[in-house]
Amino acid sequence: MPMPRVLIADKLSPAAIEIFKQRGVDADVKTGLTKDELLQIIGDYDGLAVRSATKADKDVIAAAKNMKVIGRAGIGVDNVDIPAATAAGIVVMNTPFGNSITTAEHAIAMMFALARQLPAADTSTQAGKWEKNRFMGVEVYAKTLGLIGAGNIGSIVADRALGLKMKVVAYDPFLSPERAVELGVEKVELDELLARADFITLHTPLTDKTRNILSAENLAKAKKGVKIINCARGGLVDEAALRKLLDEGHIGGAAFDVFVEEPAKANVLFGAENFIATPHLGASTNEAQENVALQVAEQMSDYLLTGAVTNALNSPSVTAEEAPRLAPFIALAGKLGVFAGQMVDYGVAVIDIAYEGEVSKLNAKPLTAAALAGVLRPMLGDAVNMVSAPAVAKERGITLSESHQEDSPIYESLIRITVTTEKGKRSFAGSVLAGTPRVVEVKGMDLDAPFGPTMLYVNNEDKPGFIGALGVMLAEAGVNIATFNLGRVSAGDDAIALVGVDQVPSEALLANIQALPHVKEARTLRF
Repeated sequence: MPMPRVLIADKLSPAAIEIFKQRGVDADVKTGLTKDELLQIIGDYDGLAVRSATKADKDVIAAAKNMKVIGRAGIGVDNVDIPAATAAGIVVMNTPFGNSITTAEHAIAMMFALARQLPAADTSTQAGKWEKNRFMGVEVYAKTLGLIGAGNIGSIVADRALGLKMKVVAYDPFLSPERAVELGVEKVELDELLARADFITLHTPLTDKTRNILSAENLAKAKKGVKIINCARGGLVDEAALRKLLDEGHIGGAAFDVFVEEPAKANVLFGAENFIATPHLGASTNEAQENVALQVAEQMSDYLLTGAVTNALNSPSVTAEEAPRLAPFIALAGKLGVFAGQMVDYGVAVIDIAYEGEVSKLNAKPLTAAALAGVLRPMLGDAVNMVSAPAVAKERGITLSESHQEDSPIYESLIRITVTTEKGKRSFAGSVLAGTPRVVEVKGMDLDAPFGPTMLYVNNEDKPGFIGALGVMLAEAGVNIATFNLGRVSAGDDAIALVGVDQVPSEALLANIQALPHVKEARTLRF
């Protein structure tokens, strides 16, 4: 069997290169390649190891005819086209926990820099000005730190802040009350955090739900003089709105390590007197670089040599023998989980996964992992995958239960996911019909709908004329209907429309649908 070949396209620790060689993987180091140069050689390799500089886009993936795995030394995979990789059968891995401490420490450092105006004071002093009275700082002692996101990095920040004798409040829909007590933080809703926090630091991935979580509206709600730190992802804060409120004095200061557009050679925030910027240094320590490089080398070697999958973003742990039978049910579990995750807006306490019929006899571990990752991914994005999902759920105090029943009353196989939140329960069931995953039950109502890339979910009272009004509204907005599936309790009672659409409905269209008579809820779902 020929030795697997890996291209290391971005700078990695020499120790990582040595791991490849010791494990029997031929590793070539070729950094700084242009796209054309990469396209010319990528077809010769079984694996590609990158950090953030090299872009594994659809063109590169199309040229990578022998590629089996792409490993990202770090968390974010914005530079990897995961759908294209998945379609090509390429496993995409990251190292989600290798730089957690480093990033958390950078956030704390930024908080101190803001509190004591260190960059401006340094510049002034080295210019010979000695402006001692100009730089009046604030103590962090006894101040309130607001965490937006209390996962792995957020919990480390909370621990450091508590050591500084700060009070910590946290907003995180996936943070259970029990986990909050364990961390020593107070769980609050976002509006309360904005009203109380003296410092706000963000530690959440960039997803559809978190994009501009600090919008112009939410920034205006914040406590006057609040100082904001973002070492997570660009796009979590409305940069233009922040600049306006910085200039007006409503926001007391901001420190950003990440920006909507990077490299950030120009930005609306640059030049603000009370703004500090660093060039995406959150993971830039010797220790973090070493950790993620070693991890990605181990993971890629394991996969290429033994087929073992670790921290894969698009593939569960499945043996070669199980794969053909499990594949459609893994797809169903994942899509059903994503459905459930997009329908939940409050803290998740319990996730129950029930297997009925023939599927109950299969290896449930990859199915449960796929379902759990699906539920968590709409909020946590690429920070969670089918391998890390159980640990992430446990870390957030989410209880997971699993049941198996050999008989299924209607379907040969059925998977049901029930999510319990602070506000109640939501249940979703699906089956595989003719090899295709389908939704067969929502809110206790029977229906039969395929999963589409974009779907419109509408819960309404079953009244004459509603379907026609919805169709007209979609048509007038230029949204084409691909599939239209209905479920209801009985005539005139609770009903659901699950509509596959070719265009993503705008927020304005959703608001108009929500305003229709008898509509209880309207959402856009993406799969």
